[in-house]
Amino acid sequence: MYNNLWRYASVDELLTVIAGVSIYCLVVYIIFRIIPDSLPRSIYVLQWFILVAFVGGSRFIIRAIDSLRRTRGTLEKHIDVLVIGAGSAGSMVIRELREHPELKRVPVAVLDEDENKWKTRIHSVPVLGGMNLLQETVDRLLISEIIIAIPSANEQNIRDIINQCKETGCRLRRLPGVYKILDGKVSINQIQDVKIEDLLGRPAVNLDSEGISSYVSGKIVLVTGAGGSIGSELCRQIAGFKPKLLVLLDIYENNMYELQLELERIYSDIPRQVLIGSVRDKVRIDQIFSTYRPDIVFHAAAHKHVPLMENSPGEAIKNNVFGTINVAEAASRYKSQRFVLISTDKAVNPTNVMGASKRVAELAIQHLNKNSDTEFVAVRFGNVLGSNGSVIPIFKRQIAAGGPVLVTHPEVTRFFMTIPEAVQLVI
Repeated sequence: MYNNLWRYASVDELLTVIAGVSIYCLVVYIIFRIIPDSLPRSIYVLQWFILVAFVGGSRFIIRAIDSLRRTRGTLEKHIDVLVIGAGSAGSMVIRELREHPELKRVPVAVLDEDENKWKTRIHSVPVLGGMNLLQETVDRLLISEIIIAIPSANEQNIRDIINQCKETGCRLRRLPGVYKILDGKVSINQIQDVKIEDLLGRPAVNLDSEGISSYVSGKIVLVTGAGGSIGSELCRQIAGFKPKLLVLLDIYENNMYELQLELERIYSDIPRQVLIGSVRDKVRIDQIFSTYRPDIVFHAAAHKHVPLMENSPGEAIKNNVFGTINVAEAASRYKSQRFVLISTDKAVNPTNVMGASKRVAELAIQHLNKNSDTEFVAVRFGNVLGSNGSVIPIFKRQIAAGGPVLVTHPEVTRFFMTIPEAVQLVI
């Protein structure tokens, strides 16, 4: 009871005080009942209430004083924040904001669709009502920032809330998905800006994990271009299916070093080998295949920036065509079970160097597939949210610079998938 910091007093500490006082009063009552001419029984009841009030109350007074001091520290220059969600996550967000005055953010109101929570308070912050009061609340309280604190909501509900909040002109932030915070309490550094990926206009697709696991588990898997956006996500998901050995190959050491640290932290029990090398180097590729004899090869190494390849067509051919042939021939020579080429939708009736080089790579593995024990497969990607070379970062930079946003055609419709979705489809 005396080991807790009074400034963090809560219901748990109050229950501890009540338990301690109750035990003390019970012992005193028994002792004085044994002694003749004992005190009236009402004295023991009064003693219990007085002790709980003074011992417990003193702790909460300290907490109230500390909270007042912190609140005053944010009043000089602060941002008024509206919290969406009056559940446990919203409560913890409010508490964290109050305990970190250096953030200069003051929660002033909460909105929630649960009518039972309306007209109540969370840590002294009023729950005003439902989302129908959003614009009125923002205008009346001069809200500058909205935090969406409903980590258990599905993506469709989150998108609906984001679309409503966008109309207010406030900065939007949100908590990550509930699976990311199950291992611990919400902390202030888990609040993140709303990303374009949050606005994906359809539910995320989840594939048959058991089928994928039986395909990858216990196999030696090689991933080329492992340091890229697609390659690194391939490595993460493959590691989750417990391969016998995961071999990572890329020419860029910085990306590989970061990926290696991440895999060591999350999948420390998965055997892995991180290698530096180029798919253009036929001798190096042969050495890797002869050493590790991979059962499955995911070939993600490629040049894929369309404008850059227009200016360097020779490099696109060397990497995307001859690099693919080097890895594919090695897979066939060393009897790999399957070779998967990560291709692109730009290989369909190609109109640029990058798309043409990928189309030639597809034709090359189709030719090898006719006379090889290895199964050769090509998977064409469309627009992948968050991948290197995606239009999304380009659009964001153009918007941040004040425009204009350049599109290929005003009537064009782009269809997107997330990196995890794309990788699941590949596997």
